Amino acid sequence: MDRATEIALLDELLGLRQARSAYLDEAVSESPVARYLDQDRYARELDVLFRDRPVPLAHVSEVSEDGDFLVRRLAGVEVLLTRDRDGHAHAFLNVCRHRGMQLVPQDAGCRHRFTCPYHAWTWDNTGRLIGIPHREQGFPDLDLAGYGLKRVGVAEALGFVWVRMAGDVLPPAILAQHVGALADDFTWIGMADLQVHAVSERRWAANWKILAEGGLEAYHFRVAHAKTIAGLFHDNLSTYEMLGGHVRSVLARRSVDDLAGMPRDQWSIRQHANLLYTLIPGPIFLVQSDHVVFLQILPEAVDQTTVRMVTLRPSGPLDEKAEGYWTRNHALTEETLYEDFEIGEKIQAGLASGANERLTFGRYEGALDRYNTEVEAALMPAREAAE
Repeated sequence: MDRATEIALLDELLGLRQARSAYLDEAVSESPVARYLDQDRYARELDVLFRDRPVPLAHVSEVSEDGDFLVRRLAGVEVLLTRDRDGHAHAFLNVCRHRGMQLVPQDAGCRHRFTCPYHAWTWDNTGRLIGIPHREQGFPDLDLAGYGLKRVGVAEALGFVWVRMAGDVLPPAILAQHVGALADDFTWIGMADLQVHAVSERRWAANWKILAEGGLEAYHFRVAHAKTIAGLFHDNLSTYEMLGGHVRSVLARRSVDDLAGMPRDQWSIRQHANLLYTLIPGPIFLVQSDHVVFLQILPEAVDQTTVRMVTLRPSGPLDEKAEGYWTRNHALTEETLYEDFEIGEKIQAGLASGANERLTFGRYEGALDRYNTEVEAALMPAREAAE
């Protein structure tokens, strides 16, 4: 984000505050309930959004050293990320090429080779098959090169390891096109200079879009977050814009009022607002004054979603006081977001009841409509092909 954009966004928030107005789109919009319930549609979303598009699966600090590995689920399958001796990241399906067994049962660790717990076939962390027990008798003519681990497209950029399930490579041009205008903002934020402090993971009985939509408006803060963060923010004061196919929301803190009497060269958007980057599909980056919360929205079924919440703090060792500060911060974020996700579960149950055919988004909930419009546009070619 350049300085002119930072000032313009704060100007916009301050102007809305002084006018006692929310940021308003032109019209009320609607979202069909079927978007959150239809099984065929959900299958298309997995193919078009979660398999064909790049998705940030981990922060680089999670697989930073030689031998580091981790296992994550994406689009219904497990992905094994590794780091080899030359510093290169690799991504594979976490599946033995012999009989289809889960290869690595652990979530993370440090290992240079992986041995299947079924028959002990062994691969190194570059995906090469390097060992088969009793190979001479049982598999005398087997070409080891043809049984490497099944690759997934992988690339590192802007502080994250991105994967693309469709194909075994992730071309730089595809990643650059997907990230688009976010690149400048992520560089400005310094995503690559952060490290993981704490992680919370939980499965929720809600469609993935319901959970992603929760942060796209500030209309609910005063009610839903009355016991947590409502006092930090003005009621229903936020703004948004589309950056390519993604949403950048700006949520004004109460301290935005102080800007009126402050020289502009002292204005700082991260001190007076939270920035929320909602990518399509799913991942969300909540940028606060001194850290970032990375939310992985991982669909498991049409009405089941795993959310992995990662607090990313500035890199470096911590003393006891700093350790406590970051741990408390993570706990508050977890408590706040769980308020949203518990509501999401109740929404999912309400949609299944048949009480509504459509959801209604007010003029100050316009980001919800734009988000869904982008999802619909992405699905359209798949829908036309199916028909």
